Amino acid sequence: MFSFGKNAFKKTRGGVLPGHFKNTSGCATEAMPVPKTVRIHLAQHVGKPCEPTVKPGQEVFVGTVIGRTEGGLASVVHASVSGKVSAVEEFILPNSIRAKAVVIQADGAQTPDPAIAPPEVHDRESFLAAVRESGLIGLGGAGFPTYVKLAPPNPEAIDTLIVNGAECEPFLTADYRECLENGDDVLEGMRLVQKYLGIRTALIGIESNKPEAIAALTQKAEGDERIQVRTLVTRYPQGAEKVIVNELTGRVIPKGKLPADVGVVVLNISTVAFIARYLRTGMPLVEKRITVDGDCIKTPKNVLAPVGASIADVAAFCGGYVEEPKKILLGGPMMGMCVYTDAYNVAKNTNGLLFFGDKYVKSQAVLACMKCGRCADACPMRLMPPQIHEANKVNDMEEVARLQVDACIECGCCSFVCPSKRPVTQAMREAKANLRDYRADKKVGKKKK
Repeated sequence: MFSFGKNAFKKTRGGVLPGHFKNTSGCATEAMPVPKTVRIHLAQHVGKPCEPTVKPGQEVFVGTVIGRTEGGLASVVHASVSGKVSAVEEFILPNSIRAKAVVIQADGAQTPDPAIAPPEVHDRESFLAAVRESGLIGLGGAGFPTYVKLAPPNPEAIDTLIVNGAECEPFLTADYRECLENGDDVLEGMRLVQKYLGIRTALIGIESNKPEAIAALTQKAEGDERIQVRTLVTRYPQGAEKVIVNELTGRVIPKGKLPADVGVVVLNISTVAFIARYLRTGMPLVEKRITVDGDCIKTPKNVLAPVGASIADVAAFCGGYVEEPKKILLGGPMMGMCVYTDAYNVAKNTNGLLFFGDKYVKSQAVLACMKCGRCADACPMRLMPPQIHEANKVNDMEEVARLQVDACIECGCCSFVCPSKRPVTQAMREAKANLRDYRADKKVGKKKK
């Protein structure tokens, strides 16, 4: 038996209950066959896209560096298959970012790069260098380069490591399977981060709807006073950084600030597990566990896929479509991104592929705003979406700024609860973009003066 602990089931402000659709929670991870072709785009992270380091006709191996850029927020990109580079081409991502992509014709041998070896790590600097070379980004979906998270400007102020195992998105179970299948790696990765960053306390936050994961990690952490497993109330968006930090520590991250500003580093649970494996093997981030589900896919699974595999190849491994999907989502239904074709490719931060048809995709009329306030009640950031939308419509950017739209985490709660079925999240996203442009224009204007 195990205890949920005295801090279990704290009340979350805002949020929604989108339903429990963890259909693949009992599906052990299956590695898909090596596809004939992979297309690995070089904007796998938040920040400047990488520049290609390979050319058409060049032979590559699993783990060969194919993209790199110096400075800024960036992460190294590696080949996920062995074979020959057939093209380096321009590619437009689903989020409209334009970047180069490396296309590799796989030879099926999956030969590791001869240079791969466990990195030599003996202090904080060599640890951060190793994480950077691994190509690791936040595997929860945000894509923030991990070595940057681990190198805050105030390292002496960091006293808590939070490992995010909430996985609050409906349908997704990839992190849950990480807990069950690689629990030792999770704990080892946490201890490595604690060791090299000098962090005393580590907390693992997991929602209450995953009792098996809570039990497994609680048992593995038994006897280690520096690591605690905490149960979070099952409520979306419990896994959002600002929410989970507040839930587990009581600290509030101010507007425009990061977890490091309140003494916390937050890492996804699959991220810390990968750190352990990389320091043990030297194999960089070249594959990703993905939850594949939806009413259009024949056999829902958790799939270990090479980075750069096409959505179509992953779907084929899951038995193909039982009907043509009306909607394909990269990620979960709350924050995922729709794509119009299954020719797009798996990225490092792809944690779900959902194929929806008539069961989940229903056409509904968009009505006028009822001023009911449900969106404001559901917002975990305590924002006022109707007022922000009205200010944005009349281009009153000063009012948009005063209403703190840039605190929006785009979690989708406002759209989910809207009885008029309005695209509230999209309106918030548009207001944020307009405010960024407004501030940039003001900055340019000041420089000209």
